[in-house]
Amino acid sequence: MRRRFFVQQFTENTAAVEGDSAHHLGRVLRAQQGQLYELSDGQRVWLGRIEKVSRDRVEFTLLEEIPAYQPALDLTLLLSIVKFDAFEWAIEKATELGVSTIVPLAAARSEKALVAAAGKRAERWKKILAEASQQSRRIRVPVLRELEQPAHAFSRHATAHVKIMLSERPDALPLRQILQAEPPRRQASLAIGPEGGWTDAEFAAAQASGFREASLGKLILRTETAVAASLACFNYALAD
Repeated sequence: MRRRFFVQQFTENTAAVEGDSAHHLGRVLRAQQGQLYELSDGQRVWLGRIEKVSRDRVEFTLLEEIPAYQPALDLTLLLSIVKFDAFEWAIEKATELGVSTIVPLAAARSEKALVAAAGKRAERWKKILAEASQQSRRIRVPVLRELEQPAHAFSRHATAHVKIMLSERPDALPLRQILQAEPPRRQASLAIGPEGGWTDAEFAAAQASGFREASLGKLILRTETAVAASLACFNYALAD
């Protein structure tokens, strides 16, 4: 299976991979003239043949357009900041599972030092999203939003067709039960809290914006495990 890389744009019948991706192509994969790769500009995918390899630029001739899969479900993940190794694993898997937007949340019970350092990690997180998108052969990279307070994020996503926040409270309905009652949808938002859980104020803010509480069962999952498990459920129940 051919590897896929992202380009800024297609120009007539040419394109170029630049920066870190070009370095990876040239130095790690040892790309050579004549080799074929898939290229995406976020809208379309083309088969490209390498014409020239330099230190930080690989130039291609476009040969033919390739049919590209675009998920019908526009899925936003509102993810509270947790320890960065777990957070990065979670956003990588979320990308592989098709999320369109990731919003980091400064939840009340997120560690304050991690929240303070989150802004400096944005470029690293974008690189993780790009690499995971290429690996999973997506047509575009998920959008990474700036850090937000939960109440503001809930309000901004109040128009989504399906709005779920994972909850450990005993009266939360099983996620399976909620999703089984929904037909295929175009938009969904999923909010996942920090390791210490949501506060009462955050539950109230989510409820005011139309979010429903949902449980993944009796076992207590790590945040990154909850991300993978719940997104798989969303795709099974709501995606095309």
